[in-house]
Amino acid sequence: MNLIITLVTAICVWTASAAADEIVVGAARTADYLPLLSGKRVALLSNHTGMVGNEHTLDIMLRSGINVTTIFSPEHGFRGKADAGEHVSSGIDEKTGVPIASLYDGDSHMPAQTTMDKFDVLVVDIQDVGLRFYTYYVTMINLMNASARYGKEVMVLDRPNPNGMYVDGPILDMKYKSGVGGLPIPVVHGMTLGELARMAVGEGWLEGGAQVKLTVIECKNYTHQSRYVLPIAPSPNLRSMHAIYLYPSTCYFEATPVSLGRGTDWPFEIYGHPNMKGYKFSFTPRSVEGAKNPPQLNRKCYGRDLRKLSDEEIIAKGINLEYVIDAYRNLNLDDHFFRSFFGDAQNDSFRVDVQDKGDAYMIEADLPGVARENIHVDLNEDVLTISAEKAENVEEKAENGYIMRERRTGKASRSFNVEGIRKEDITAAYENGVLTLTLPKQVEAPRETHRRIEIA
Repeated sequence: MNLIITLVTAICVWTASAAADEIVVGAARTADYLPLLSGKRVALLSNHTGMVGNEHTLDIMLRSGINVTTIFSPEHGFRGKADAGEHVSSGIDEKTGVPIASLYDGDSHMPAQTTMDKFDVLVVDIQDVGLRFYTYYVTMINLMNASARYGKEVMVLDRPNPNGMYVDGPILDMKYKSGVGGLPIPVVHGMTLGELARMAVGEGWLEGGAQVKLTVIECKNYTHQSRYVLPIAPSPNLRSMHAIYLYPSTCYFEATPVSLGRGTDWPFEIYGHPNMKGYKFSFTPRSVEGAKNPPQLNRKCYGRDLRKLSDEEIIAKGINLEYVIDAYRNLNLDDHFFRSFFGDAQNDSFRVDVQDKGDAYMIEADLPGVARENIHVDLNEDVLTISAEKAENVEEKAENGYIMRERRTGKASRSFNVEGIRKEDITAAYENGVLTLTLPKQVEAPRETHRRIEIA
C-alpha cells in the first residue's frame, strides 16, 4: 500500500513539474503586457502564427478592450497563404474589421506616415525560425526604424527560436543588405525576435543609430537548449519541424535551378532537377497554394529524398553544404548553377529593382547616361542578362597649360533566373535612364480531371 502511494505521489510531482516547465510564449503573458497597452492606440505586426492556444493575439487584445487600429502583414500575408515575395494587397481583416497595412503590396516595405500616425505603440507577435534570410525579422527591423523616426514605442511578444540551439554560418557584409538579409548576423543566428530587437537597439543597428523605446515580453521556461515544436507552420513551405531543421542547408537551392520541393508535399526536404543523373527518387512540382509558380513546374525531377534523416543528425551538422555541392557536381553547369532571380549584388554594377506585380515581374534597371544602343538584353535558356556600356570623354586643363584628355569606358551586367516566365512575352522599354522589363509569369494549364475513354 505504501509503495502504491509513493508511486502515485511521484507521478503527481512529475506531472506538476512538467507543467511548470512548459514553455509560455510572450503573447500568453497577458497580465504582463495588456496593462502597458491600455489607453494607447496599437498597431500589431503578426500573421497566422500569432496564436495563444486557439485564440489569436489580435482577438485577445480586442476582447480585452485594447484599441488596435492597424495590422501590419509581413511576407505571406496576415493569414499566411501567399507565396514567398508575392504581392499582398492591403485591406480589412474580415473577422475583426481592423485595417491591414500590407508591407508586401508591391510599393514599399516601409509604411507611409499616414499609417504611422494612426498608432502609438507597435506590438510584434510573429513566429520566426532563426535564419538570416527568413524575412520576418527584417520586417520587424523596418518597422522599428519607422517607429524610431516617428516617435513610436515598440513591444515584442517573444516566441522561441526553433533553430536557437546553435549558431552557424558567416556574418552578413552589410554592403549586401537586402530584404533577405537585414542585420550583420550569422546565417543561423540563434536568437529570438526579442533578442534581435534588443541587439539592434543596443548595437546601434537602427538607421542612423536611432533609439526606440523597446519592451520585450519574454518567454517563460525557454532556454537555447529547449527543443520547441512549433504548433503552427510559420510559412506555406515550412510545414514540419524536419523541414525547419533542414532549411538552413536546403534554402541555398533558391539561388539555383534545382527544385527544393516547392510545389510538392515535402518542400525543403527533397531536392532535384530534370537533368540530374544517377538517382531513382523523383518528384514533379505542381502549382499549389503557397507555391503557385515553383521552379521546374510540371517537370519530372530526379534527386534526393532527405526525409529519412533524423532531426539529431541534421542539427548536429548545422549548415550542411553537401546537398548543394552534390547537385552542382551532378549538373555540371559551372557558372550557370548559382543564379538568383534578384541578380548579382556587385557594388560596381547598376542598381536594379524587382517587383512582383501579381501576374508578372517587373525589373527596373537604373542606367542614367547610357545610350539606348549600348544597352543589350539577352536571353539564353533560363538566364536573362542585361548588359550596358557607358563611354565618356573627360578633359582637364591644368594651370601650367598641360591638358589631360581621358576616355573612360565602363561595362556592367546583371543576370537573372527566368524560369517560370513566358519568355516569348517579355517586353523592354527605356526612358529617362531607366530600363523597364516586364516578365509575365507562366500560368499552369488546367489539368484534365475527367475524360470518357472510347472503346475500340
